[in-house]
Amino acid sequence: MTRYLLSAVLLCTPLLAGAEGVSLEQAVELALKNDPRIKEREHLVEAAKGLRDEATGSDDLIYGSNFFIGVAPTVKGGMFEKGSSGGTGGSDLNSSMRDDGYDVNGLTPWYNLQFTVIKPLATFGKIENYTAAAEGNIKVQEGEVNLQRASIVYDVHRAYYGYLTAKDTRLLLEDVRGRLNSAVGLVQGWLEKGTGTTKQSDLFALQTGVAVVNRYIAEADSYEKIAMDGLKTLTSVGLEKDFKVADSGIKPVELPKQTLKQLTSKALTSRPEMKQLEAGLSARRSLVEAKKSEFNPNVYMGLAGGFAYTPGRDTLNNPYIYDPFNWAALTPIVGVKWDWSSGVQPARVKQAQSELDALVEKSAFARQGIPFQVAEQYHMVQASHTMVEEMAQASRAGRRWMIASYADFEAGLEQADKVMSAFQGYVLAHSEYLKSVNDYNLNVVRLKQVTGEIQ
Repeated sequence: MTRYLLSAVLLCTPLLAGAEGVSLEQAVELALKNDPRIKEREHLVEAAKGLRDEATGSDDLIYGSNFFIGVAPTVKGGMFEKGSSGGTGGSDLNSSMRDDGYDVNGLTPWYNLQFTVIKPLATFGKIENYTAAAEGNIKVQEGEVNLQRASIVYDVHRAYYGYLTAKDTRLLLEDVRGRLNSAVGLVQGWLEKGTGTTKQSDLFALQTGVAVVNRYIAEADSYEKIAMDGLKTLTSVGLEKDFKVADSGIKPVELPKQTLKQLTSKALTSRPEMKQLEAGLSARRSLVEAKKSEFNPNVYMGLAGGFAYTPGRDTLNNPYIYDPFNWAALTPIVGVKWDWSSGVQPARVKQAQSELDALVEKSAFARQGIPFQVAEQYHMVQASHTMVEEMAQASRAGRRWMIASYADFEAGLEQADKVMSAFQGYVLAHSEYLKSVNDYNLNVVRLKQVTGEIQ
């Protein structure tokens, strides 16, 4: 009896949450609305969209600028030495060039600005392929959201059914304890009066049974409370709030009507993983093409210019002499930019191709493995449904056995050991029935999950 009682009450796990008086459907809705794990996945979807926007935005105007302020030595006068023939602006053969370019006769600010405005004209597949890869990544991340939702739905069912199983197990044991206590009272009265055929050992046997039942009642009660606290946690109700589920006890759900072939076909088209694989394959193919396009140049047009101004230095207006301290320029440009890394770029293409090949193999395995998952779960549902029907009959028969034995015991027609056997048989049958219903209900939910019905 101990093993079967434990198997029933241990089904309850501290997982999930609810709100006062809610049904199972309402508990699921609350969990999906409030669970942070879903919001985490949704943020990753937004991050994937950001990557897509980054790829598409690469075709927009690109602004570049660099401005700095420095210091430079002051310079006064022209190109020739002071006092030489020709003066500051002379050019006769007697003039001599200045050679004080590195002398510091004072400092002055140096203002320098350089800028470009570039519009890509052609990237030869880079932007298009990176954008397509990013779009596929978005679908992959959206699939992760659906997978997380399905996992939460299953967990809510597991906790909800676990709570009801623990509660019903506790009620079963309390009912048995009440009957055992009544039997103890009868035996004590008979022993005191010296009537009947009962012995002192019968009293000890019944008292042992009461103590054992009390032990499992305490355990079932703890699992019941743990499951309840879990339900409160998942739906963000709060542990301090009162909560009551709508169902009074656990009952088997309806047996799914679809055939195995129908369920398998549905899984291969509806499972989030299949949609993820399709999107992932598309994204990887685009990424391979994008890596290959890195071999190609970029054609662009735009504006480039800048200026530098140093107030402590005279400006040279000679078109043949470049003065980095005082200048200004602005021009439209058309260019071709080509970055080529002979060792790196082929390696990147190889890496992307290998990842694509690995995903293709994963897709092939998924198409083999998913039908097996569906078949496995389908057969488990069918078997557990049969188990529920059989254990329901056993539970009803066990209760009749217990009641009849107890009635005979009260009339002095039955021995205490026979009553104990009847009690044990009923507890075994009904606790196993509760376990079977819990397993069957969860198998049905799991079947819906593996076929993609729950997302």
